[in-house]
Amino acid sequence: MSGPSEPTVNPRVARPTLSRQIRDGLLHRIVAGELGEGDRLIETKIAQEFGTSQAPVREALRQLEGLGLIESQPRHGSRVLPFAEQTIREAYIMRAALEETATRLAMLAGTLPFDRLGEAVEEMHRCARDGDVPGIGLASARFHRHVVQAGGNGLLTRAWEALQIEARTAIALMVIGPELGRVAGEHRELLDVMRAGDVETACRHARDHQWAYADTPHDPYGTPRRRDGDA
Repeated sequence: MSGPSEPTVNPRVARPTLSRQIRDGLLHRIVAGELGEGDRLIETKIAQEFGTSQAPVREALRQLEGLGLIESQPRHGSRVLPFAEQTIREAYIMRAALEETATRLAMLAGTLPFDRLGEAVEEMHRCARDGDVPGIGLASARFHRHVVQAGGNGLLTRAWEALQIEARTAIALMVIGPELGRVAGEHRELLDVMRAGDVETACRHARDHQWAYADTPHDPYGTPRRRDGDA
């Protein structure tokens, strides 16, 4: 006689690690201006606030330093750096190049996991309906990670992962504040283009999808962007 079945774990709602919870909490305060330039981040105080040891706090601070939001000072802890939206632009331009290449490699090899990509898009639509900003950011990162990994290039994947995609996506969503339904729709459109099978069109979409969030004076083809108030 078999025992009670094990509860099913939904990977979409897996609990974030403690270090990521701390990182995202501090990230939100920095982007929102609650923590300003020069403010010190004391490991013991943060650990006490989150009810944890200092180990996950140190990991969270290392990640924030990697994002260019804080700097560590020997014997003085960490302090907040000026928040620069330029870091968002740079990351999206870098992502555009990496994901365009990954899309090309995956489509030529026929390795795109369309079922998983479709699941990520459906999750984004659910998050959009629920107003779940963190959730749509994680689902978006999962969508793009599937594409990058399908490219089969380990060096490209490591370069992409080094950008800390989840954290930078969270920053962009907080700063830009896009309409969540539009974000989900953009990913569905990108998936539809990939399914259609035209490599060049899919690569162009992959590149343009990232450049749209870079907020540069021009698009990837050198055409000036129209700004609010332009004639």
